[in-house]
Amino acid sequence: MRGCRTCGGSAAELLGYCGRCARGLPETELLKAHRITRRSLGLPPEVPRGGEVVCRLCANACSPKEGGLGYCGLRRVRRGKLEYIWEEGPEKGLLHSYYDPLPTNCCASWFCGEASGLNLAVFFYGCNFDCLFCQNAQHKYPEEGELVGVEEFVRRALAPGVRCVCFFGGSPEPQLPFAIRASREAMERAEAEGRGIRICWEWNGAGNPVLVRRAAEISLATRGIVKFDLKAWDEKLAKALCGVSIKPSFENFRMIAEELLPRADYPLLTATTLLVPGYVDEEEVGRIAEFIASLSPEIPYSLLVFYPAYCMSDLEVTPRDQVMRCFRAAREAGLKRVHVGNLHLLGLSQEAFLELARGT
Repeated sequence: MRGCRTCGGSAAELLGYCGRCARGLPETELLKAHRITRRSLGLPPEVPRGGEVVCRLCANACSPKEGGLGYCGLRRVRRGKLEYIWEEGPEKGLLHSYYDPLPTNCCASWFCGEASGLNLAVFFYGCNFDCLFCQNAQHKYPEEGELVGVEEFVRRALAPGVRCVCFFGGSPEPQLPFAIRASREAMERAEAEGRGIRICWEWNGAGNPVLVRRAAEISLATRGIVKFDLKAWDEKLAKALCGVSIKPSFENFRMIAEELLPRADYPLLTATTLLVPGYVDEEEVGRIAEFIASLSPEIPYSLLVFYPAYCMSDLEVTPRDQVMRCFRAAREAGLKRVHVGNLHLLGLSQEAFLELARGT
């Protein structure tokens, strides 16, 4: 870790600026770190523009030139058409899947109610964001993934004991056409067999609104959970951390809250925010929480303790006092259901943390 180039305060070395100073920088300066890391991985240094065809799977709306990749690294232009980097296209998903015993370690486990059986965790390769703090950065290596068709996916999803499917990554947005089709097939076959299967999403939520709504409707039909990772509130800070705009995440969150949440008799929608030390502070959390509370104060919101990873491996674990300030900010914003995840990194149980919070 080195000092911020502007104020000398604590900052991630690659980014070079603390959170407060990053908010006042021009976009070209904010994106330098992303260009460096993405070039080293063979990914477009920024969202590609200038091509004749536009990808509509996510809010980035990439338009690569002939032979070029989209920002996610999974789509390319060949002979004037956008296609996936694997021949089967959306007929198959590039992923890694495994079974987690319930209650699973998913971000909704603290309120969703599933307490036994198995969760099929589906890790998608590729992402439409470029978070410097990514805690699942293996998604950037698609050669390590497995191509899985709909039939094989359904077989895994309906294996004995499986109660739910959780899509995460990376993020599902670049592969939503496959994920939606496979989910519908699993849902319909489960119904035919007289059993239930929950379909859940953990994503940044900045997908094509039509696809995001279709995916969320599947969750509503199966009593699954839709979890948005709301990275930050300030747009410049978000671009410094994630490389792209986070406004579409909030717009899609609002859409689900207004259009689908009123039809749910359970907590369909939730959000998380990773407390990156020195960057995502109580000011950011308070604004995010105010936004969520304006839609419904009952929406569950989880704050996640950060651990050093990827391009921010030189940072520390989120300090306890920062976690406490952010927790208080979320509660003071009007949210009734605020949770803190990864407390084991601070050597605390949920009960011990709440006891500390009551004493402050």
